[in-house]
Amino acid sequence: MRRRFFVEQFTGQSAVIEGDTAHHLGRVLRAQPGQLYELSDGIAVWLGRIQTVTRDRIEFALVEEIPSNPPAVDITLLLAIVKFDAFEWALEKATELGVGMIAPVAAARSEKALLSAAGKRADRWQKILVEASQQSRRVRVPVFCSPLRPDQAFREAYCIGAKIMLSERRDAPSLREVLSTQTAPQATLAIGPEGGWTDEEFASATAAGFREASLGKLILRTETAVVAALAALNYALGA
Repeated sequence: MRRRFFVEQFTGQSAVIEGDTAHHLGRVLRAQPGQLYELSDGIAVWLGRIQTVTRDRIEFALVEEIPSNPPAVDITLLLAIVKFDAFEWALEKATELGVGMIAPVAAARSEKALLSAAGKRADRWQKILVEASQQSRRVRVPVFCSPLRPDQAFREAYCIGAKIMLSERRDAPSLREVLSTQTAPQATLAIGPEGGWTDEEFASATAAGFREASLGKLILRTETAVVAALAALNYALGA
């Protein structure tokens, strides 16, 4: 299976990859003139043949456009900041599962030390999104926002479609029940930190139109809940 890489733009019948990606492709993967790779500019995908390889620049000639296969469901993920190894694993899997936008949330029960350090991880997190998008052969990399307070995240205009907040409260309806009334292939999913959302955060989300939903009686880690809930949304709302 051919590897996919992202380019800034297609220019006529050519494209260029520069910088670290070009270095990786040329030095680590040993790319050679004549080899074929899939290239995406975030809108379309083309098959490209390498023309020239230098240390930090690879030039391609475009051969033919190929199907782009965009995600069947448009999902925005509001993800509470948790321990970075778990958070980064969740970013990778959310990308593989087709999420279109990810907004980190500085929840009340997120560790304060993590919130202070989050700004320094932005480049690393963007790299994770790019690499996961290439691996899963996405057309574009998810949009990644700066960390938001819960009340900001819940009321932002980019919250689309069915608005669902995962909940561990006993009276929360099941995710299956909540999704049974949804038909549009759009959703915003809010997933909290270890310890869950606070009463104030539940109230803020409810005021913004979110519905609580449970994944069952077992208590899942944040990163596990990301995979389980996104898989359910894709199944229920996808074509």
